[in-house]
Amino acid sequence: MGKLITIVGNSGVGKSTLAKNLCDAASFFPILEKMEERPFIWKFHQNRKEFALANQVDYFLFQAEQEKLIRKNDGIGVQDSGLDQAFHVFSKRFHDKGYLGDDEYLLCKRLYETLRHFLPSPDLIIHLYAPYSIIAERMEKRQRSLDIERTQDLHALGIIIKEWLPTIKTVPIIQVNAEHADPSYSTIMDGLIADIHTKLKLI
Repeated sequence: MGKLITIVGNSGVGKSTLAKNLCDAASFFPILEKMEERPFIWKFHQNRKEFALANQVDYFLFQAEQEKLIRKNDGIGVQDSGLDQAFHVFSKRFHDKGYLGDDEYLLCKRLYETLRHFLPSPDLIIHLYAPYSIIAERMEKRQRSLDIERTQDLHALGIIIKEWLPTIKTVPIIQVNAEHADPSYSTIMDGLIADIHTKLKLI
């Protein structure tokens, strides 16, 4: 059964970039979100309250399907954000902002817990972090029209992530400071790969 690495962190911190470059450097295989395959995200951006639940259900199922693909392979797959962050961070944030009502949030919780019951937790979590000012600058530069959250939401998301990570007791977590990382993460890549090998007991 394949192993799963999930990269979590604030919006715009560089999770997708790290996933791609990590896979190139270590011969892992990337499992990245493809916006064009997620029709509800487009509707969500037109009407957040009406389509928040559909968007979350769609995203949970997408992440679960990707996890199934990873587990069917013998290698190591790297996932950007993943099922756990989708619920613990984004569903909570959408509930806090009123996009999800109480009953809808509880429905997300039921779906998440059911999916996680049938799918093993990630083998390793990489938490990518940087100061809010740097993340905001990166988000402004990339100018992605479908970013779920905006720069003004970064602080609130950071608080949710900070509260969530200590509750994870059974999955090892590697903390990666992306404040001074170059776009390719070349300055930290060798050390990160060595740490991954240690955590996954590959050496």
